[in-house]
Amino acid sequence: MAAHRSGPLKQQNKAHKDGRHRGRGSAQRDGKGRLALKTLSKKVRKELSRVDQRHRASQLRKQKKEAVLAEKRHLGSKDGPPHHVLVVPLHNRISLSEVFCLLQDRDSGIIHLNEWGSSHSFMLLCPLLRHRWFFTSAKPGDLHTVLDMAKVADTILFMLDSLEGWDSTGDYCLSCLFAQGLPTYTLAVRGVSGLPLKKQIDARKKLSKTVEKRFPDDKLLLLDTQEEARMLLRQLASQKQRHLAFRDRRAYLFAHAADFMPSEENSLVGTLKVSGYVRGQTLNVNSLLHIVGHGDFQMKQIDAPMDPCPLNHRVIKSQKDSSLAMEICATDAVAEMEEDLKVLMKADPDKQESLQSEVIPDPLEGEQTWPTEEELDETNDFLKKSSKVVKKVPKGTSSYQAEWILDENGESGGEGDDFDDMENENFMEEESQDESSEEEEAEECETITLGESERDDLYDEKVDEEAEEKMLEKYKQERLEEMFPDEVDTPRDEAARIRFQKYRGLKSFRTSPWDPKENLPQDYARIFQFQNFTNTRKRIFKEIEEKEVEGAEIGWYVTIHVSEVPVSVVEYFRQGAPLIAFSLLPHEQKMSVLNMVVNRHPGNTEPVKAKEELIFHCGFRRFRASPLFSQHTAADKHKFQRFLTADVALVLTVYAPVTFPPASVLLFKQNSNGMHSLIATGHLLSVDPERMVIKRVVLSGHPFKIFTKMAVVRYMFFNREDVLWFKPVELRTKWGRRGHIKEPLGTHGHMKCTFDGKLKSQDTVLMNLYKRVFPKWTYDPYVPEPASWVKSEISSAIPEVDME
Repeated sequence: MAAHRSGPLKQQNKAHKDGRHRGRGSAQRDGKGRLALKTLSKKVRKELSRVDQRHRASQLRKQKKEAVLAEKRHLGSKDGPPHHVLVVPLHNRISLSEVFCLLQDRDSGIIHLNEWGSSHSFMLLCPLLRHRWFFTSAKPGDLHTVLDMAKVADTILFMLDSLEGWDSTGDYCLSCLFAQGLPTYTLAVRGVSGLPLKKQIDARKKLSKTVEKRFPDDKLLLLDTQEEARMLLRQLASQKQRHLAFRDRRAYLFAHAADFMPSEENSLVGTLKVSGYVRGQTLNVNSLLHIVGHGDFQMKQIDAPMDPCPLNHRVIKSQKDSSLAMEICATDAVAEMEEDLKVLMKADPDKQESLQSEVIPDPLEGEQTWPTEEELDETNDFLKKSSKVVKKVPKGTSSYQAEWILDENGESGGEGDDFDDMENENFMEEESQDESSEEEEAEECETITLGESERDDLYDEKVDEEAEEKMLEKYKQERLEEMFPDEVDTPRDEAARIRFQKYRGLKSFRTSPWDPKENLPQDYARIFQFQNFTNTRKRIFKEIEEKEVEGAEIGWYVTIHVSEVPVSVVEYFRQGAPLIAFSLLPHEQKMSVLNMVVNRHPGNTEPVKAKEELIFHCGFRRFRASPLFSQHTAADKHKFQRFLTADVALVLTVYAPVTFPPASVLLFKQNSNGMHSLIATGHLLSVDPERMVIKRVVLSGHPFKIFTKMAVVRYMFFNREDVLWFKPVELRTKWGRRGHIKEPLGTHGHMKCTFDGKLKSQDTVLMNLYKRVFPKWTYDPYVPEPASWVKSEISSAIPEVDME
């Protein structure tokens, strides 16, 4: 009988691996050195379902909407500060008196207050809308006032002309405001209803095209009648607020009233009492206060008087006209307010921030102290060990006789040679220190002799000839810098090794090392430096969001007692100028080195040289300083620029108080007529004293005789010693060749140079020398207003409000 044979579809099972299984020993050998997992390295993210994701997104949207609504309801309410509206007319044909008369409407039950004696500001209370406004105004010509008030205003109301929109002064003002950062704004037009009906449509179309250049997505509101004024007020009350980063993290205050109490010792300095509404953040009495344009000060105490303009007041109806409601602000109410004055906080000397802005340098800090006995013993032992020399001498020779025996090189092994070498090294070090400590003389500039120009007898006598000559010289220097960047002439009456003794050569500007702590000026001993500025900024901002601060809450009407204030501050306020105060964050009173990125304003073409005194608007500060210009690159070294160029962004380096970014930057230059012109705009980059600004000097020479890979170069130096001194520095040419100095020829500065290729006869040989430069210490927090800006025009244009 035949046996059964399985077919090709029979299942084939794997054979059992007997004797080859993994034992416990092999497992231990494989896991040798491994540690058990203690904690999870990555955060476990719980994946939500689609329904949960939609629910979470809807919750976030709801929270944002509620936050926006709460901000709208708080601003201008009975518990919040008044809605500060800054009215800026952008055309000289717009009358502020007519605008303010339309906003002051008594027939609708709106109540007007004017208690500060300043005719260009008034309070507007509206119980029907449950809102209160504080209106102020500023002319576009008064640029610093407009910029300072825009820093604290909740809304800017731009008034446009019906035909042209804005004039040149208004356009210039808009450029500055856009560069600084605009809060919430509204556009209103005057004079459209006065035009014929046929021309009104054409005027609106033309005006819309004009406005689209600056405000592409904004609507224009009319302001010619009382109904349009009420519509405008409703728009202002319901508008979403835009935030400015530099003021949202600080408490700030617009002064409604100010009083000065001189001190007993000096009548020019005293205590300033400033009253106003707290905005931004909670105001702590132990922090410092910065008054814009005047400097930093300490606070003594904060009082909490009664609100002079509450939204819900006691209202008495008149017997003659029962439909008219008026608010009574009698002297009894003022007396009651003085009686109810409460001291909110007093400064604690232990917790109060210090006004110290500079480090007091110790001249003996780097001096060497007298060594101790242990250090002297260690030095003697070291000298004994190092002075021992092994020699082959005849038997019986004493140590004294061995000193006189010469070695194989013909030299004795005594200590005299070592001492001479040490003495020579010390002498060379002292000589190099003396050379580095000498002050560098003024940089030589190329001068061009100009022929005398024929003067016209009818030339305008008002032209300042000296200023014209200086400006002409600046234009020539800027033109030479563009044509021959960083090139200077080697002086013939002075040795180049002395003239450029602080300069050095670099193999590569990008990769060659340069110690940022090397050869720092004396001013660097006066400034503060952060170990890690970015981490300090994050920590302070996090404390603002999370930490609760004791003090005056947002919306409270307070009186701040500011100590050691000069009398010029209150005189400035009494002349009609605004008084604005910001609280400082920790470390913001300390001096350091600020770096700002700016771009040249296209409306200004005059040359601006480095280290000229300029006027800065940096965040909430306004000051004068002399900056350096440098390239904006990502390297560790940044090339110095002699002029403010118009095509690329540059970095300004200046001594100024610490300011935490983000903060906008505006640069102004004072002209010969006293006016300030905008030259650049940008933002604050960092606070970093170690940012190295390297100045380059290019010495040029001309090939005299050219060989295959060798050439004789002249006119770069004028004596043999200079050629030998600068021999290690690499040479380059304008056509891309590289080489070095081989040897000097003669005594008149000619030198034999080798290159990586044959030179062209029209080529120029160059040598790059570098040194680090630092800004000038010219910081001044006081910036006076230009004399040509007359503030009486503002007050005369606005009518006073009759309270009777």
